[in-house]
Amino acid sequence: MKNKYTVLAFLLAGMLSAQGKSEVITPNENLIAENILPIPKSLNQVLKKYSESRNAGLAGVHPNGKEIIAVTRFASTNQLHRISVPMGARKQITFFDEPVSNASYEPVKGEYLIYTKDTGGNEFGQLYQLDLKTLESKLLTDGGRSQNGGVTWKKDGSGFYFSSTKRNGGDRDIYYMNPLKPEDTQLVLEVKGGGWGISDLSDDGKKLLISEYVSANDSYLYIYDLETKKLEPITDRKEKGVVQVHADFGKNNDEIFYLTDRDNEFTRLAVLNIKTKKIEYLTSAIPWNVEDYEVSKDHSRLAFVTNESGINKMYIMDTATGKYTQVSQIPTGLIGGVSFSNDGKSLYFSSSAANSGADVYRMDMASRNIERWTESEQGEMQPADMAVPKLIEWNSFDKMKITGFYYPAASKFTGKRPVIISIHGGPEGQSMASSIGSSNYFTNEMGIAMIYPNVRGSSGFGKTFIAADNWDLRMNSVKDIGALLDWIAKQPELDKDRIMIMGGSYGGFMTLATAYEYADKIRCSVDIVGISDFNTFLKNTEEYRRDLRRVEYGDERIPKMAEFFTKIAPLNNIDKIKKPMFIIQGTNDPRVPVTEAVQMRDKLKAQGKTVWYLEAKNEGHGFRKKENVDFQRLATIRFMQEFLLK
Repeated sequence: MKNKYTVLAFLLAGMLSAQGKSEVITPNENLIAENILPIPKSLNQVLKKYSESRNAGLAGVHPNGKEIIAVTRFASTNQLHRISVPMGARKQITFFDEPVSNASYEPVKGEYLIYTKDTGGNEFGQLYQLDLKTLESKLLTDGGRSQNGGVTWKKDGSGFYFSSTKRNGGDRDIYYMNPLKPEDTQLVLEVKGGGWGISDLSDDGKKLLISEYVSANDSYLYIYDLETKKLEPITDRKEKGVVQVHADFGKNNDEIFYLTDRDNEFTRLAVLNIKTKKIEYLTSAIPWNVEDYEVSKDHSRLAFVTNESGINKMYIMDTATGKYTQVSQIPTGLIGGVSFSNDGKSLYFSSSAANSGADVYRMDMASRNIERWTESEQGEMQPADMAVPKLIEWNSFDKMKITGFYYPAASKFTGKRPVIISIHGGPEGQSMASSIGSSNYFTNEMGIAMIYPNVRGSSGFGKTFIAADNWDLRMNSVKDIGALLDWIAKQPELDKDRIMIMGGSYGGFMTLATAYEYADKIRCSVDIVGISDFNTFLKNTEEYRRDLRRVEYGDERIPKMAEFFTKIAPLNNIDKIKKPMFIIQGTNDPRVPVTEAVQMRDKLKAQGKTVWYLEAKNEGHGFRKKENVDFQRLATIRFMQEFLLK
């Protein structure tokens, strides 16, 4: 007797034959599709229930504290929307083919915004001024192959400081611009490296706090005197393995708030006296990372967000006493975009849960009451259709505890369920307890369980864990997936013979490496903008990020390291890959260049392996335009029908 997966594939093949070409979905003009089987239009109709959801994120708060800019999508891409009252109309104010995901109000009158936009996903973000009366945009930066961002305003709104790679494409220098006279933009501080940025500007406008990111385990802080033109270190550049980030001036310029994991596994909120170098740690009682914080304009209160085993919690601190309390009214999930109004009476933030999308909320600081400002449509999805994650853990080959989030298949499905293992990028990223959005189609309609692992190297579990995959320890993280495969085999409700590996960016490398290391334990794999050879990746990634990536992955200029990269490269282990693979890539990707995908595809084809290929000519590091995202999703489902379920 044929099993139900074979019957499903047989019926689908017959349906396609009967329908003919007019009843299948064709790729749009920007997509290059190779070897992808026909996709029936009927599949798209079924999927629409899950593919039309939206999210809303906070981009900026008006100086009057009563109006916000939110980011959401109504057409193809995320755009800026103005909202003036809670649950009021979202008035769209940008209308581009390219997404816009950030905005900064002119801080006095709020008559215009500064926002960033790139082209085709190339990540060469340019600064624009948007007049809120006419909705006309004006390009402020060079419009070329430079990255521009980190807008930090003067208190009087006369201009702002920002970072840019425009001098040579690799070093991220500091500039000053009056947006009304962009032609007079001045180079303020010339630096070496792509990890520099602005943390804060003193209220008197005389000093900048500057950060230098070296790696996920090393970062440093400086103070730059705009009058004397001197850059002085606040932290010790010789002290290695310490994170020191996100600095803000306190009530006086001799004290700063910042986040650091100095003398601790996790990043704590701390206060540093610049003159005496005395550090006071404010959140030592919380054994998790403080991920973000925001100080009110009068420096009397501070809101901070923790990451507690993949769930965010928010706390409010009285800066005079250092005492803090948790904001318990926020549902369990993720929190972001925290921002005080200028008068300190309101705190705006975005929040999401596993069974809902992200939306914007406002908390009244006096009463602590929370009101909702947006309600993003989830398409036809209902909360009951959305899988809720369970935290799972397993021991790896060396007894290190690894965790992840397991989204079970809907309870209406019986028997052992197929599994998708979806691996995050970074490698310092982290899978958290969030909504899986359109992937609820997999759990609710296809009966597939999903697991999002946090292998060694992931953030959120301490600095020892995040450094446990560096350089020649790289393959230990792949072994963590091997141990997960063993864990799946022991679960009575999961089918160890029907496992698909999927991941993007570094998760793409993990997918490719798993495809050759554990070929006999998986059914198929989907590689999205993945690294196929660290040697070629480091040679071709954009200059501004090359040295930053060498700190994490290893330096290919060292012969021993290059030899190691050659050994572990999926590109050089094609002969071990036995199962079908789907490769997805953006042509304009500045991080993992398209050459990484092309060389992997070509070598798989040359050896007669089954490989599907999808490339978007108007995308970069992952697809962002809805028409491309929709086709990618449909093609992935078709791939799963053919190779995971059949």
